[in-house]
Amino acid sequence: MYNVLISLAVGIVVALLVKLAGFSLWAGLVPGLIAMVIAFILLARRVAARIQALMTTVQQDLQSQPTSQKDAQGRVERAVKTLEKGLVYDKWQFMVGPEIHAQIGMLKYMVKDLDGAKSHFDKSSSRNYMAKAMEGALYYQRKDFAAMKGAFEAAVKSGKKESIVWAVYAWCLLQNKEKDEAQRVLARGVEENPKDERLKTSLSQIQNDKRLKMKPYEPMWWQFGLEAPPPMMPPMGGGRRMQFTTRR
Repeated sequence: MYNVLISLAVGIVVALLVKLAGFSLWAGLVPGLIAMVIAFILLARRVAARIQALMTTVQQDLQSQPTSQKDAQGRVERAVKTLEKGLVYDKWQFMVGPEIHAQIGMLKYMVKDLDGAKSHFDKSSSRNYMAKAMEGALYYQRKDFAAMKGAFEAAVKSGKKESIVWAVYAWCLLQNKEKDEAQRVLARGVEENPKDERLKTSLSQIQNDKRLKMKPYEPMWWQFGLEAPPPMMPPMGGGRRMQFTTRR
């Protein structure tokens, strides 16, 4: 990655300058390492700031109510083009590309472009729990239940504190008539989130042979497109702000 190479070059230059000043090369090691770390942090922040600016533009475009399906599709297309500009930084900083692919995949999924969504999910970060959960829902719709479980397991691993991913996972299992597995998933969710009343209620519903109600997980639940939404759709952002975080 370019940021790493540039930072390494800065560290080497500082170490050599110390050497040219009459000190030993070993004496230049510590200031060289410090300079390398500082350079990397500054470069990483610069890339993160530029990516976050793109994310903010996308969020502003998507947060208001779309007037029609055509309007929603047009907004997504503009958002995708905006996000694709950030892919030029993939060679500069670790995890930039996979995170942007995750965001694009989610956008395409929400307008039912499942083929387009899958192509980006395949390149996305496994740490983005919403992207992995949507990938699991995508595989559910295609009846690839082994892949569905793999995607959801990745989602609950990175998003174990997010009740929505446990609930959607369980919902898909129930639709596939895997009640016992759905119950185990929700039990795991409650174990990870012992104070989450929504997950406790969902687990109780399954244990008592009742329908799993997803209303407590709205509006994020509607982003998965697995049930017909009410007449008034929530904003495309669904209350979840897209935010880019540089991971090292």
